[in-house]
Amino acid sequence: MQSYTIGQAARLLGVSPDTARRWADAGRVATHRDETGRRLIDGKDLAAFSVELAKGGGDEETSYTSVRNAFPGIVTAVKLGDVAAQVEIQAGPHRLVSLLTREAVEELGLEVGVEATARVKSTNVHIDRA
Repeated sequence: MQSYTIGQAARLLGVSPDTARRWADAGRVATHRDETGRRLIDGKDLAAFSVELAKGGGDEETSYTSVRNAFPGIVTAVKLGDVAAQVEIQAGPHRLVSLLTREAVEELGLEVGVEATARVKSTNVHIDRA
């Protein structure tokens, strides 16, 4: 399972590293230490927290956008069918859902807790694995 540093988690949540650190200190999201002493957040814990945070509206109103309609975030759900799949990404306060082939999901290694970027053009959402 992929883990994220406080700084990486902050970027994915659309907040400052200080805010993410305060949330971890307050126990809002679980952390553990690696062999070098860095605090890390498991991908599945970060995915669940990002969904919870988006539902609650957060402490502040922030707009989270980037150049060329790219939304870096974390995969919060993957539903696999025989041929098709549905992938949800939480990018700061934005929840994006993309329908793509099961083969594409497997090739990209998309699963809950993985960092990914949703790219939006017109009515299509494309996903890049980080």
